[in-house]
Amino acid sequence: MLFLHVNFVVILSLILVMIYLLTNYISTIDSSEKLTSFECGFDPLSKMRSPFSTRFFLLVVLFLIFDVEIALLFPILSMLSSNLSLFMMISLFMFLLILIFGMFHEWNEGALDWFSN
Repeated sequence: MLFLHVNFVVILSLILVMIYLLTNYISTIDSSEKLTSFECGFDPLSKMRSPFSTRFFLLVVLFLIFDVEIALLFPILSMLSSNLSLFMMISLFMFLLILIFGMFHEWNEGALDWFSN
């Protein structure tokens, strides 16, 4: 049985390597499109770069930070049905407290306002 599994893995690996080599060779033939600049499907109107909004960038970074923190809460919240220890409850409370204080601090600083007054 082990011999059958090893044969299957070796044959599958060889097939995948051959497919990779064939597709890699085909992709290197037509490399003229890869050398052009990426402009989201439309021709560029000018060669100048438009200025990037730093407020938008800051808002995206804050969203990513808070999104990751919320994603970290899912395993903890799934454990609420089981018995939680006092240490786990304190650490969950501290994590939520830091998250809420961080959000209120960014709100107070005006980082969450899209339009500045």
